[in-house]
Amino acid sequence: ADKIRLIPQDFFAELCEQIIQHLNHKIPGINTAELCQRIQTSGVDINIGDLAKVANTLSFLFSTAARNNLSTEELVTSLGSGVSTLPKHAVQVIRHVWNEQGKAIAVAEDARNTAAVGQFVDMKWKLGVAMSSDTCRSLKYPYVTVTLTVADPSGQITDRSFEMTIPQFKNFFRQFKEMASVLETV
Repeated sequence: ADKIRLIPQDFFAELCEQIIQHLNHKIPGINTAELCQRIQTSGVDINIGDLAKVANTLSFLFSTAARNNLSTEELVTSLGSGVSTLPKHAVQVIRHVWNEQGKAIAVAEDARNTAAVGQFVDMKWKLGVAMSSDTCRSLKYPYVTVTLTVADPSGQITDRSFEMTIPQFKNFFRQFKEMASVLETV
């Protein structure tokens, strides 16, 4: 509740909207890094870890409310009976978002199980050559750097990077081609 008090109402509403969209499988996740930067630019002192905790809590709140088919009033009542009370603006935003979009949350068992492993969002790669290092004067070693953008089950978008040798990348590419051909037959 203390961290939620720091977030201005418009940013809190945007966060809630993104979480609902994520739970409805309309977007792959919530980009807390970008949202945190915008909140900090507006003059609020909040770090990305705290914003991620708020996002996880709200995601849990909305998914639990959907699973239990709570009405707007039941949700607001249960929020009021919590140990630490939420700020009034937060309750108003949650009430509005839940009233407008809460009923649309898909809570099918299959959708929940699929979301539990995360979701692939994007992949970028670049080719590089290591020319030399402090221990070796002449490397001339080509490599491929791959960056995968993934939304974890809570909706947090993260980038994961790794490097591969050219033979490893060729094998990686071959496996992707095999997956594509199998997907075409489905």
